[in-house]
Amino acid sequence: MDRRDAALQNVGMTASVLSLIAIDGPSGVGKSTTARRVAARLGWQYLDTGAMYRAVALAVLRAGISLADAAALEGLLAGLDLAQRGERVFLAGEDVSEAIRSQEVTRLVSPVSALPRVREVLVEQQRRIGASGGWVVDGRDIGTVVFTGACCKVFLTASPEARARRRFLELEAKGGSPVFDEVLQDQQHRDAADSSRAVAPLRQAEDATALDSSNMSLDQVVDWIVAKHQAHA
Repeated sequence: MDRRDAALQNVGMTASVLSLIAIDGPSGVGKSTTARRVAARLGWQYLDTGAMYRAVALAVLRAGISLADAAALEGLLAGLDLAQRGERVFLAGEDVSEAIRSQEVTRLVSPVSALPRVREVLVEQQRRIGASGGWVVDGRDIGTVVFTGACCKVFLTASPEARARRRFLELEAKGGSPVFDEVLQDQQHRDAADSSRAVAPLRQAEDATALDSSNMSLDQVVDWIVAKHQAHA
């Protein structure tokens, strides 16, 4: 391990390096929306790691490559050009903020994010970005792998039905014609894949606080997280 790699590891492991709020949890629980609101409330920046994995999944779909083709995947990752500007996500300069939320991408993102090489590349990018501190970051392994020393860790969850209902309404609001049972089934498959993958599986960090948002409004969730952070800041 060279000096640069050691520094990157320390960003993830050392609590005193930076101020960062890690929000982990399963799909459809509203992590991204919550994290954006928390960041705005605190005057911090928001990093959407889930969108980064979705953008890779979209790139894989567009390239038509197999996830089993290691050489093709390595070539794709070598030329990966991701950027986040405000709340918009860009792939090779193209705004793909809507494209990465399609059902096709949603079905592929778990197998893509389970690949060790994909995680290695994106975790390095995430750590470089978060090293400055003052970030709210959401995902599935932020508190357990990426930033284990985050000053505040929240494991945000909700019942499967509540999460599927939120995703259903989101797709409907965008003009789609979702079927609730299909949305619920896709979500259950993704939960199983995320929780059982060999690399950085979805789980609650030992020092994270769980928050069940099934019967809470978005404002209530944001208030709770901001209060938790400010209580020990």
